Amino acid sequence: MGYTINLGAWNSVFAVPCRVVDENLKLAGAVHLKVLLWVLRHAGEPFELEDIAAAIGIGKADVADAMQYWQQTGLISAEGGALSPCARGAEQPGGPFRPQPEGKPAPAREAASAREAASARPEKKIQHILPRPQKPDSDFVAKRMAESTEIACLMQSAQQILGRLISSGECATLLMIHDDFGLPSDVIVMLLQYTASVGKANMRYIEKTAMNWADEEIDTHEKAEEKLRRLSENQQAWRTVEQAIGMTHRAPSANEEAYAPMWVGEWRFGPEMIKEAYDRTVDTTGKYSAGYMNKIMARWHKDGISTPQQAALEMSKRAARRGGGPRAGDKRGSPTFDIDEYERTSIYDTKE
Repeated sequence: MGYTINLGAWNSVFAVPCRVVDENLKLAGAVHLKVLLWVLRHAGEPFELEDIAAAIGIGKADVADAMQYWQQTGLISAEGGALSPCARGAEQPGGPFRPQPEGKPAPAREAASAREAASARPEKKIQHILPRPQKPDSDFVAKRMAESTEIACLMQSAQQILGRLISSGECATLLMIHDDFGLPSDVIVMLLQYTASVGKANMRYIEKTAMNWADEEIDTHEKAEEKLRRLSENQQAWRTVEQAIGMTHRAPSANEEAYAPMWVGEWRFGPEMIKEAYDRTVDTTGKYSAGYMNKIMARWHKDGISTPQQAALEMSKRAARRGGGPRAGDKRGSPTFDIDEYERTSIYDTKE
């Protein structure tokens, strides 16, 4: 008696190297993975770049770029027109992928020499290459919107949030963020709402922010909520600094954006202490300097000084130890004495 087992769709399977998941899944783009899966599915069959391009609906140049990517990651090697698994740790040249025309195989002697040279070289650590994001063309975007209700709703939501019709190029960017960056639609919607709320609802800023979120693996609704909470706290901290020192509202610099949450959120300095640090900075340097203010507040935080009274007492004690006194013409009536050389050479010194 004969027996058979029916595995359904599993009756026809093909192997995918574990390295693809373990080492390349995060960095490889959607196009790169599609090309690799097509190639593995058709192992042992002759093909041209045009065959892959037609099968998965992308351009021939994109197929060549994907093939080059898998060579550079050391997953496959190409000798002439033949593809084969690459030796573990071996790296392929970074030139463009060009399959050998049929009937013109690489000379056996040259191929053997290349293999011998590769085996003689010491094993190198594989360097992952971040794939260049590739925006889909308008036909592919339209196809995805027709096939996926999720994508269609994403485009509609984007228009509502941005308050305008979005172009085909902007649709392509949003689809790239979804497919290649790996951000779900609900996370993209939250990102769009954030960029609109800070007045930066242009696609260039949206794409840059999305790439940062993808690098930070903010790929769930909960992670996005936590990210937005931190951003809101940082914005509020900077607003506290602006109001304390009487600054006209503006976007913070990179240093200011880093200092404000530390001063307000981590070190718990209120507006009075921020104003005190600002006044001392201007008295000493003649100008506003966030880096100099940070040196002062870093020392206060280290010494446990948290009120203006404690700060004034600390200044008096330091002046007394150094034989200083109130500076002539000091309207504040406190011994300002230069904030001393200590702060000028402080370990907390930071370039603006």
